[in-house]
Amino acid sequence: MKIERTSSQNPAFQGLVELLDSYLAEIDGDENKFYAQFNTTATLDNCLVLYDNGVAVGCGAIREMDNQAFEIKRMFVHPTARGNGFGKAIVKALEDWARELGVTRCLLETGKRMPDAVALYKKLGYTQIENYEPYVGVENSVCFEKPIC
Repeated sequence: MKIERTSSQNPAFQGLVELLDSYLAEIDGDENKFYAQFNTTATLDNCLVLYDNGVAVGCGAIREMDNQAFEIKRMFVHPTARGNGFGKAIVKALEDWARELGVTRCLLETGKRMPDAVALYKKLGYTQIENYEPYVGVENSVCFEKPIC
């Protein structure tokens, strides 16, 4: 396993995000259009790609929310690579990067239709919080935070 720090311009990152977007469109149906507007990658400078035996199988990114928090975005592990601890490795690497950049907590949003993601974040010490903007009042959204100092 190798984790590469990169930007959203990385072709492997872009390919994994395309798979993620297809997966989310299938899970969320018409509601996916609402989420898509907040998931553009054009402004993501802090992205990761996880490689297993030279093949890109996972990705994630962080973006600054304020001077104390980064939001974890675009988390994805290819279905054929799940169950190998890659999601955990990506989250830990993103937390480390956010810590290096001087923030004290990470935030994230996921969907209630993704129980495996919810379970992973809880297992990694994330606590459910009230939905933050732009997810306030969105029934399917569940938001989390974790101190990383």
